[in-house]
Amino acid sequence: MYAVIKTGGKQYRVIQGETLKIETVAGDIGGAIVLDQVLMVGNGDKVSVGKPLLSGASVKATIVSHGRHDKVSIFKMRRRKHYQKHQGHRQNYTEIRIDGISA
Repeated sequence: MYAVIKTGGKQYRVIQGETLKIETVAGDIGGAIVLDQVLMVGNGDKVSVGKPLLSGASVKATIVSHGRHDKVSIFKMRRRKHYQKHQGHRQNYTEIRIDGISA
């Protein structure tokens, strides 16, 4: 069984037991969260698609850790104009483990 969920402006295909890094979600490490924005649930040949969300479907997950991704370097330059700009960014994330999918 798998599901397609929406969180943090992105969509993820998840299965039970999988861990993934999503945008930061408030909560303590080891705490449970419920992701209720489920777009699609598939179980073998049977597929349920929402318009846009499935009512009554949810995904239960546990927060494993909070952290920051690797640094992304941004470099802008205009040739012959003596313009250079260096910038960096590290995005925060929450790592979660999918415990169950209910449809």
